[in-house]
Amino acid sequence: MLLQSTITCPHCSVAKTETMPTDACQFFYECTGCGTKLKPKSGDCCVFCSYGSVPCPPIQEVRAGKPGAASCCA
Repeated sequence: MLLQSTITCPHCSVAKTETMPTDACQFFYECTGCGTKLKPKSGDCCVFCSYGSVPCPPIQEVRAGKPGAASCCA
């Protein structure tokens, strides 16, 4: 499981690599370039799933078919 994802701001295109939490979805992220507060796109559970290079850990587990994995987006 990958725990780092590079978030790219859709407003100013600044990209920054962040460590994702494993116990919760991160709903807000403040861009370090322009200060815009990012929120997940409709249907996504967190900012990493919407703007990151790697989806959040619960989604990675679901996509990998891990037994017992539960999507946090359901």
